[in-house]
Amino acid sequence: MKKRALFVFADGVEELELIAPVDVLRRAGVEVCMATAGEGIRVLSRGNVTFHADCLFSDVSIHDFDILVLPGGPGVIALRRQGLLTVVLQEFAASGRPIAAICAAPLLLHDAGLLVGRRFTSHDSCWGELAESDRQDAVVCDGGIITSRGAGTALEFGLVLVGILCGSTARGKVEGEIML
Repeated sequence: MKKRALFVFADGVEELELIAPVDVLRRAGVEVCMATAGEGIRVLSRGNVTFHADCLFSDVSIHDFDILVLPGGPGVIALRRQGLLTVVLQEFAASGRPIAAICAAPLLLHDAGLLVGRRFTSHDSCWGELAESDRQDAVVCDGGIITSRGAGTALEFGLVLVGILCGSTARGKVEGEIML
């Protein structure tokens, strides 16, 4: 059965944190759905690049996915203000399926109470609020929660997700394709 990944983001998403993991997951054969929590499927990124999401988050059933991925960037602020992801993240985590967050997106995990007692990392701009962030590792996995530091770690983050969903052989194949 084909694995499915749901990416949820808003205007201000960090381009690399969205595209790099989406790319490597698709290379591994994962079906990826890019869903925006905004009002339309057109999204303007942090760097003023326009993306077209596959759908609106409000039209998605989270139960159809094996992993939920949250890219970072200034769009995380809007997602926090909306507050709609808190219960969704709690339900997804309770189902035993992994959740991944990069850059500022671990703040959403924090809001949902999912970082308590876990090892995690985040962008250094979040360290004031997420003082317990691991400041050494590019990607941290702990109990179904996968976190990463930022745009510079987005490719490694994506490859870790490939390994989790598809195994080490698939990860090695993708690494070979991209000459890593």
